[in-house]
Amino acid sequence: MTVKNKVVVITGASSGIGAATAKLLASNGAKVVLGARRADRLAALVAEITDAGGQAAYQVTDVRDAAEVQSLVDLAKSKFGGIDVIFNNAGIMPTSPISALHTQEWNDMIDINLRGVLNGVAAVMPDFTAQKHGQIVTTSSVAGIKSFPGAGVYGATKFAVRNLMEVIRTESAQEGTNIRTATLYPAAINTELLHTITDENAKQGMDQLYDAVGITPDAIARVVNFAIDQPAEVNVNEFTIYPTKQA
Repeated sequence: MTVKNKVVVITGASSGIGAATAKLLASNGAKVVLGARRADRLAALVAEITDAGGQAAYQVTDVRDAAEVQSLVDLAKSKFGGIDVIFNNAGIMPTSPISALHTQEWNDMIDINLRGVLNGVAAVMPDFTAQKHGQIVTTSSVAGIKSFPGAGVYGATKFAVRNLMEVIRTESAQEGTNIRTATLYPAAINTELLHTITDENAKQGMDQLYDAVGITPDAIARVVNFAIDQPAEVNVNEFTIYPTKQA
């Protein structure tokens, strides 16, 4: 099974990595179902894809709500006849020192970056288990494999995602359900993540880094396409993606 004709659900699809991935996969023949919180962005993206000859649908989705994520997956099944891949991409990155005590932002990161991924997993797992194939792609971060000052809670959610995905992979192999996983560890990718940073010192430092070395979300989209495009017996499951200029 290659990218062509696969039904792919993408969360966090209204901009950045999600939007870039939706356009690339659709151009290669995938049927994409897009979820995010901004209806206008989703509608414009679906129009762009369909005008180019692709197949796409969307539904406003807050990944913190399990019922909304399930509804997005149900849309994929009703419109395109099944579900092959979910790309758990929605996330926020309001980095700050732990001592700043931005506790509401801590909770928001836990709810979106971790609970949102769990909601995606729960929404597809019954179908993937029953059909004995499927793929779960999830955006972690380099902060999910290395510890960075200022990213304590953000990194904690991304470390958790890394563990979750590896356990899904090994459990599926043991259970014979053939569910593939791919975990992405992007570094400085120019997306709207920086817009979620409210701590002024943290934002200044991140802006400087991304201005100096950041690369486009298309880099991640190509990796997702590669992972999905592998034959069913091949699971390429971890990708660290750095700008060449980033140390």
